[in-house]
Amino acid sequence: MNKKIFVDSDIILDLLAKRPSFYDDAAKIFTWAYKKEIELYSTAVVLANVFYILRKVNGNDKSKEQLKDLRLLVKVLPIDENIVDMALSSKFNDFEDGIQYYTAKEQKLFGIITRNLKNYKIKDIVIQSSNEFVKVNSELLENSRNV
Repeated sequence: MNKKIFVDSDIILDLLAKRPSFYDDAAKIFTWAYKKEIELYSTAVVLANVFYILRKVNGNDKSKEQLKDLRLLVKVLPIDENIVDMALSSKFNDFEDGIQYYTAKEQKLFGIITRNLKNYKIKDIVIQSSNEFVKVNSELLENSRNV
């Protein structure tokens, strides 16, 4: 399958903070990335936001270690002035969501995994929750392993 997916901060936090109700799906997604069945991408903005939230709970050192481990599974995409300008000119209410969308679109990624589905009123790339992504892709991945 090897889909290229943008992963939002809430999904990363679901994994690293082991958030109840969301951890299992996030863990499955990152396991697929570990097994190289999908490719995960994000931005430095997302990782900075994740660190900011994690450090309040885990402290600086543990949070940095978690992000170092995460970096083995997630590639960091650049944000250039073109992406910033498109996000600023867009109809996205949340500037960060605009940046994520235009980054994913410019890099020709399959879609974005987020829990903020309502913020993405677009149709040209796939926007899914981690639960939806796992449901849709579990069977596909299982079938591809059996071929």
